[in-house]
Amino acid sequence: MNNSNTRLPALFIGHGSPMNALEKNEFTASWQAVGAGLSGVRAILVVSAHWLTPGTQVTAMEQPQTIHDFGGFPKELFAVQYPAPGAPAIADELTALLQATAPVRKNFNWGLDHGAWSILVHMFPAADVPVLQLSIDADATPEHYFAIGRALRPLREQGILIVGSGNIVHNLRLVDWARLGERNFAADWAREAMDISGKLLRDKDWQSLIAYEKLPQSMQLAINSAEHYFPLLYILGAGYDDDPVKLFNDVAVGGALSMTSLQLG
Repeated sequence: MNNSNTRLPALFIGHGSPMNALEKNEFTASWQAVGAGLSGVRAILVVSAHWLTPGTQVTAMEQPQTIHDFGGFPKELFAVQYPAPGAPAIADELTALLQATAPVRKNFNWGLDHGAWSILVHMFPAADVPVLQLSIDADATPEHYFAIGRALRPLREQGILIVGSGNIVHNLRLVDWARLGERNFAADWAREAMDISGKLLRDKDWQSLIAYEKLPQSMQLAINSAEHYFPLLYILGAGYDDDPVKLFNDVAVGGALSMTSLQLG
C-alpha cells in the first residue's frame, strides 16, 4: 500500500446548477484547479446524486453516453458531450472489492449524468481519463453508504479518484430563483446548516453527519429528500484518519443551496 503522500484525495463536489458546465466562475475555476493539481489518475469513480437504483450498480460499458437528465435549460447545455471512455476492467475490480459489503450489478445502459460531467468538463477537460459511475442504493441506509465508501478506500492507492457529487444544502422548494446568481445569499436556516455541517466536517465528526436525522431542524431543511447529501457519506467513508480536511467553494447561492465542496487528503 502506498503512503499518504501518494494516495489520491477523495472529493465531494457541490455541483449546483447544470449551467456550471458552460460557465466560467469561481466554482468552476476551483474545480479546474483541483483537477490540474492531480497526477497519477488511472480512472475516476463518481457517486452522483442523480443516479439512484434498486441495489448498487456500476457502469461497465466501453463508452458511456452523456446523459442530459434535466429540462428547461438552453440548447447549448443539451449539446454538451463528455466523451470519456468507460473502464469495464475496473468495473470488474470494483464488483469484486464490494462483494462482501454491497453486491454490485453491472449496468450497460446509464452513462454519465450531469452530476458527473458538469464538473468533469472542468476538472478533466480533455475527457481522456476513464470514468465510471456507482449508483446510490435507494433502499439503503446512511450507514451503508459510509460502509461502501470505507470498502472503496483502497482504490485511492490504486490511481482511482473517488468523487461524490451533490450538495449539502439543497432545498429546491425554498430557492429564490430571482436571486440564484447572487453569491453568499442564504436564508437564516441555510446559513445555520452550512455552519453546522462545516464544523462537523472540520472536526471529522463523521458519526454525526451519518446520523443526520438527529441534527437540528436547519439541517433537516438543508438535506430534505437527501439524495444530494448521500454522496458525501461515501466520501467520508473513503477518508483516512490522517487525511487533512479542506473545504472550498463554501458559498451559498439562491438562498437555499450551498456549493460547499470537500477534499480529504
